[in-house]
Amino acid sequence: MNNALALIPHFINGQAVPTSSGRSQPVFNPATGMPVAQVGLASSDEVNAAVSAASAAAPAWAETAPLKRARVLFKFKELIEKHHDDLAALITREHGKVFSDAKGEVIRGLEIVEFACGAPQLLKTQFTDNIGGGIDNWQLRQPLGVTAGITPFNFPVMVPLWMAPMAIACGNTFVLKPSERDPSPSLMMAELFKQAGLPDGVFNVVQGDKVAVDALLQHPDVKAVSFVGSTPIAEYIYAQGSQRKGAYPLRVQALGGAKNHLVVMPDADLDQAVDALIGAAYGSAGERCMAISVAVAVGGIADKLIEALIPRVKALKVKNGMEADAEMGPVVTAVHKEKIESYIAQGVQAGAKLLVDGRGLTVPGHEQGFFLGGTLFDQVTPEMTIYRDEIFGPVLCVVRVPDMGAAINLINAHEFGNGVALFTSDGNTAREFSRRIEVGMVGVNVPIPVPMAWHSFGGWKRSLFGDAHVYGEEGVRFYTRYKSIMQRWPESISKGAEFTMPVAK
Repeated sequence: MNNALALIPHFINGQAVPTSSGRSQPVFNPATGMPVAQVGLASSDEVNAAVSAASAAAPAWAETAPLKRARVLFKFKELIEKHHDDLAALITREHGKVFSDAKGEVIRGLEIVEFACGAPQLLKTQFTDNIGGGIDNWQLRQPLGVTAGITPFNFPVMVPLWMAPMAIACGNTFVLKPSERDPSPSLMMAELFKQAGLPDGVFNVVQGDKVAVDALLQHPDVKAVSFVGSTPIAEYIYAQGSQRKGAYPLRVQALGGAKNHLVVMPDADLDQAVDALIGAAYGSAGERCMAISVAVAVGGIADKLIEALIPRVKALKVKNGMEADAEMGPVVTAVHKEKIESYIAQGVQAGAKLLVDGRGLTVPGHEQGFFLGGTLFDQVTPEMTIYRDEIFGPVLCVVRVPDMGAAINLINAHEFGNGVALFTSDGNTAREFSRRIEVGMVGVNVPIPVPMAWHSFGGWKRSLFGDAHVYGEEGVRFYTRYKSIMQRWPESISKGAEFTMPVAK
């Protein structure tokens, strides 16, 4: 370990706690290629300490009135707004995305906090007076207890805010295991929660790797886990939850990989479609689960689309993300850069036509940075690895199909069903496409259809494991346990045992 670099700690029971595991790894600034800190990697004992703190805080927080919980979240919201640029700068420093995009990430996370501030309304349930025989029936949504979130490197602020505010608003305590690649934003959010008046132990952060993940999954006091990341890990987490026995099996929502298509119909506005593809494919260097990585050109529009895309891809301003005119920053690590480059090589070997090659890009003054230029392939087919796999980088593949039916069949045949977009000027085409496509989030002339905070986020097929989508009303259901109560009083109870099935009277 480089002793000159600060060691990023955990946050347990209201205070920063240096790791005692003896394990750590460097955190890099992707633009320079240089380490900026070390992050401690938790042992199972450190995870257990965080869960114990959350367990101890859970009963009092569950009994706290929803209005009081909401007041803490309102204060938290104000503090995020105050430190908006500070959070965004941390994202850019450790992830690499351009500063304007990082600021947008903070705003999208903030919207979930705003939704969670409505906890008193969200937790209201239904009451039926006098269903018969002097009986009233109503329901409760009660907190689960200790919940946890395991979040990815590509959205170190937004995705934790998809989870923690909803869990906390519903009366749960929360343990966050952020990505070890960009761990600092999670600590800033923990400090802001504390400043907002959140009781110690309600929100905790454990830095770490698979050791921490497994410790959370196996801990009997953890009642629910939310995950966003790759499909193999999502599948693993879901399987671990399914296997856990006991009175309260682990509840899991695990969002996995994606291969998002954007279908360009012959009647689409070509300029709008090209603008959408450039932003959605190359924004954040393609490191988004909702990035468009496949353009499906329908009919005779393919050649025009390619002709328009090539100069735009070549002209992308790839720079340090803190530069004001940067359009695309570096990818997150040197290892990830090598992985993307290997996919490009596989595409060439498989026979795809490489129109723009992003390999070998050097940014002046940042020669050691993890930079790639935009890459564009044509003549991609469904059998190719670059079509099947989620590359998670600035690589756009163009697939040519004869008609909309072929486009729908192509997309529906893919194992992932996260997001899709259709660009068209025809209402009937849009309606038919939206109804027939087997994908969880659909955009019509919207390239990245991420639902707003009061809706819910999630895909289909191997893009989602578990039956609950993230945030919105689905989030309220995920973080609460449903209970139905029927009640009557002695004065309305007739004498004698009843041996028939009770019915409304």
